[in-house]
Amino acid sequence: MSNKSFVKKMAGQFILYREQQRFKQFWLWVVILGTTAIFWAGFIYQVLLGGAFGNRPVADVQLAILFALIGVGMPWFFYKMKLTTEVRQGELQVRFWPFHARPVTIPLHLVRDYEKITYNAIRDYGGWGIRWGTKGKAYNVSGGEGVQLHFYDRDPLLIGSQNAIALYNAIKLAKERK
Repeated sequence: MSNKSFVKKMAGQFILYREQQRFKQFWLWVVILGTTAIFWAGFIYQVLLGGAFGNRPVADVQLAILFALIGVGMPWFFYKMKLTTEVRQGELQVRFWPFHARPVTIPLHLVRDYEKITYNAIRDYGGWGIRWGTKGKAYNVSGGEGVQLHFYDRDPLLIGSQNAIALYNAIKLAKERK
């Protein structure tokens, strides 16, 4: 049900909008899988086939640990990482798994203003993920659109979205309903 706005009753509270995003950039997966391929090749050649991988090979146990952490763990980590955004009556919740054990709840009465924006993730925030940049804090996974929240008492917050118009409209509706 990602990338669509909907109204759903959950735990006695209406969800006006819900979006889940994952890292799907081709170039990112080329880098991740290219890096892990080196550890797969080293593990297979040295541990399974009995050769020596490299000029100064590490012990088989060390290579097996590195293989588990980088060759298996890193792609699994990036595959499971996701940004979930929910708009409910009077609040916005953002959870960037696995970095947030629970969603970050933003009461919408603290939001002074908000706008749908187009941004450059590299230039404005230094990349994707949970980022701090010249324009405030950002939660983004891909793309260049989102909703920027302006607060009364703190720096702006950008919520990246694949459907920024629906997110903007859901925030508008949630602020009106209080």
